[in-house]
Amino acid sequence: MRICGIKLTHDGAIALVEDGRLVFCIEQEKRDNNRRYQAIDNLDAVVAALAQHGLDAQDIDQFVIDGWDGDVESQFQVISGVTPITLKGAPYVERHPDGVLSSIDGSGLKLDGRLFSYKSYPHVTGHVTSAYCTSPFAEASQPAFCLVWDGCIFPRLYYVERRGARLLECLFPVIGHVYAAAGHHFGPYKRAGRGDWDLGVAGKLMAYIALGSVDEDIVAVFQELYEERFAGDTELASRYRADISSAEPLLEAVHDFFEASALRLRDKSSEDVLASFHLFLERLLAREMANAVQRHSHLPGSRNLCIAGGCGLNIKWNSALRETGLFDAVWVPPFPNDSGSAIGAACSAMVAQDGFVPLEWSVYSGPTLPGGQVPSGWDPAPCSMRELASILASNKPIIFLTGRAELGPRALGGRSILAAATSPEMKDYLNDVKLREHFRPVAPICLEDRAPEIFSPGTPDPYMLFDHQTRPEWRDKIPAVVHLDGSARLQTVCRTSQHKVAELLVEYEKLTGIPLLCNTSANHHGRGFFPDASAACHWGRIEHIWSDGVLLTKTTATKLSPVVGALTPS
Repeated sequence: MRICGIKLTHDGAIALVEDGRLVFCIEQEKRDNNRRYQAIDNLDAVVAALAQHGLDAQDIDQFVIDGWDGDVESQFQVISGVTPITLKGAPYVERHPDGVLSSIDGSGLKLDGRLFSYKSYPHVTGHVTSAYCTSPFAEASQPAFCLVWDGCIFPRLYYVERRGARLLECLFPVIGHVYAAAGHHFGPYKRAGRGDWDLGVAGKLMAYIALGSVDEDIVAVFQELYEERFAGDTELASRYRADISSAEPLLEAVHDFFEASALRLRDKSSEDVLASFHLFLERLLAREMANAVQRHSHLPGSRNLCIAGGCGLNIKWNSALRETGLFDAVWVPPFPNDSGSAIGAACSAMVAQDGFVPLEWSVYSGPTLPGGQVPSGWDPAPCSMRELASILASNKPIIFLTGRAELGPRALGGRSILAAATSPEMKDYLNDVKLREHFRPVAPICLEDRAPEIFSPGTPDPYMLFDHQTRPEWRDKIPAVVHLDGSARLQTVCRTSQHKVAELLVEYEKLTGIPLLCNTSANHHGRGFFPDASAACHWGRIEHIWSDGVLLTKTTATKLSPVVGALTPS
């Protein structure tokens, strides 16, 4: 059974599941240096993705389109070749608690001049199925709670078991976009108007809040306004909760909330306001989750939790939920946001047929690394891992490209810029070449067995989805990966992994005694990962590029800015 899942809107992607195994997921932002969050506006992208894997649209048994905005159904305006077409889809959320797997049947999916039928499941259904089916709980046939908190919805708590899933409740009346909206009213991303939404602000705020301190007086203001405008028995809150059929009035209410907050907090710094708002939401989430788990304590099975939706990328909230002690285990897939929605669409059809069974998958299931001509100005030569480790030990960064791209928004060693973490200037250097703000952290990629000696808790974290503190005795040894608050967005790699980045870490450890490197994504500013070595060469801001055994070294003198000590290109 071949199932092709399609996400048409932002974070557009095509995924293929065959007999319970993920064959590939091609996110549009990771092709051709496309922009971040690239949508699919031409169905030829589906044809091309299938053809790259030796398949024709007629080889697919079931097409599935992820649902989107709409109360009863959604609509998509796309083209096929040069022909405009309209497709209908399922709505954003299920229409009743037991309707998680309710679908809409559609026709008119035009691929390569032929028409195909398809199914569409609600958008949140894809989050539930992708999170649970990739989890260890599915593998062990254990039930789990599943939290889905996405941009335009309140946090929704589901219960999943082998035979089905159902909505238990919404935890509290705040949409996921509230976090990014805070950044539109306070701090470096403040805007004069309410439009022009920036999907990247939420992630940047997680870094920015380390500049501030929590002020309990500020937290109290947010708590008071939350009760008055969202959750309490006031007329204003009642009107808000009664008008949740579309995102627009909810977003307007969120902006009103922050404008009222700003009037009360005029004498407070933006850093402290945002740090305090982050903690306000974290406490709210943990408290209401605890209340919900207590209300549903009669449900059988282990206390497991899956987390999905865009808010699943907030590593501090994930850690806070894990640290409550409410759950035996917490799982967050590497694609909790919409980058996993094509996988979720395919999983929804699989689940509708077979129940909530596990998906066989690898995080390295993205686009392959194609060969190609080496651009002029670059010298190619074979390069072993030991030789590459020596370059890193000399305090020179490298672009590291190998195998298939990782899924989700975070570079995990397949499309990474790697560097030694021993120089305090390295973080600023990497932020400069990537045109990022200086307060943004650079993540450590570390051998799993040594992570607990360097980080707390240092538990296995292969997808960078939990918060860790750097132990004091290591902070001066690896300053480039220590954030302003001492935290680190750690990725762990098993020493015995077959992935090339594990081999490199082992060789670097042999040379230096340090089992970790700086890791940041290899990409143009505002775009997805480099699709190949040629794209990295044309970017040209790092002197060394390693691509599946071949080291490309820059031969033309191009000054990088700023130049710091040993980082000066030769």
